[in-house]
Amino acid sequence: MPPSLSRRWPVRQLIAASSFILLVACAEKPTAADAQPLQAAPVAPAPAIVPPVMPSANPLDIQPTQTFEEWQAGFRKEALAAGIRPELFDRAFADISFDASVIRADRSQPEFSRPVWEYLDGALSPLRVRKGQTLIGQYADILQSIEQRYGVDRQALVSVWGMESNFGQFQGSKSVINSLATLAYEGRRPGFAHAQLIAALQILQQGDITPEKMLGSWAGAMGQTQFIPTTYNTHAVDFDGDGRRDIWGSPADALASTAHYLQSSGWQRGQPWGFEVQMPTSFNYTLADGAIRKTVAEWRQLGVIMPNGGEVPAGTGQLSAALLLPAGHRGPAFLILDNFRAILKYNNSSSYALAVSLLSERFSGGGLINGSWPKDDLPLSRTERMELQTLLSARNYDAGTADGIIGANTRKAIRSAQQSFGWPADGYPTHKLLESLRSQ
Repeated sequence: MPPSLSRRWPVRQLIAASSFILLVACAEKPTAADAQPLQAAPVAPAPAIVPPVMPSANPLDIQPTQTFEEWQAGFRKEALAAGIRPELFDRAFADISFDASVIRADRSQPEFSRPVWEYLDGALSPLRVRKGQTLIGQYADILQSIEQRYGVDRQALVSVWGMESNFGQFQGSKSVINSLATLAYEGRRPGFAHAQLIAALQILQQGDITPEKMLGSWAGAMGQTQFIPTTYNTHAVDFDGDGRRDIWGSPADALASTAHYLQSSGWQRGQPWGFEVQMPTSFNYTLADGAIRKTVAEWRQLGVIMPNGGEVPAGTGQLSAALLLPAGHRGPAFLILDNFRAILKYNNSSSYALAVSLLSERFSGGGLINGSWPKDDLPLSRTERMELQTLLSARNYDAGTADGIIGANTRKAIRSAQQSFGWPADGYPTHKLLESLRSQ
């Protein structure tokens, strides 16, 4: 994913006026990169943006076996064999050099992650909502044409636009070729980086952009909706008809390309992304698993109801839904449908998909959450998550590798431990569970 441009500001240490200025500035910046990956989401098609950085064993010990110049000479042969013209390659690589800041960003693994409620506060800021509403009106004709062609509603497209680049304002300022060359050279994920670099050269060869203007994130995500090069090649479109697929300078091309991607990811025209629900007291929380799907009608038979006695959206009774608990059983609950899953294929993070979905509703005055967040229980740090996994496995709950990633194996182990304690088995890692395992 693109590098995080949002950070938690130390507002308690600032005077009130400075706090206001900083909070507004933070709210304007894209928040897509702050989302935590959802490990059990569908895989195909390829993600529109860069997949999350995963831990590697002793990543700082990885050393290239050749100089950057030697690597570049070898890669030039690969590129030419793939059909890249020699003069195009030489122009694209004219000022390319190893960028250590890209490697630092690629290997960074934050110790602490933002709670989902803080992430949503930034993603759904009033400033972003107002700006999105203005742009929906400004681009009404273009958005209507995109809706007609691809079947993706305009609110969702503008929401992705806002989340990925603050409506084009923050697209990244690094040379995509330079960043990808650095990543391909240093060797941690050479297959991914090589494929993206070849794709980036193909884009240049097609004439859609020049090397000097092909700018993006440290990881090679590009344009107003942050496509990686391979996704650009398969899904970018020239919607404004100027002969170029310009996701950098043309909002029409960027939005239509995003719509094309979401359509291919299973977006269902006219359906909601999902909706908030309330759970019965005796609910079996082991069902809160992304792999378990039931019709909305079946969930209702299990006692799942709408907040405040409301009715489920019309026509959703027979749609396939999964139960999402972003903060465990103590927090808000949602039934998520196909369009939520399509957003997950764009960015495999439940908090990101929830933010996009709620923001799209905020543009029309909705998107408010009835449930309360468990703000007394902050997320575990990466070190604590690794300790939790180690303790679970030591107690014969197989949590897999102690890598700090709460994936399917770890959630299954957590549920087993929760059941042994007689707790709701929602699979959500908490300080209470960690402390209980420590004391055993």
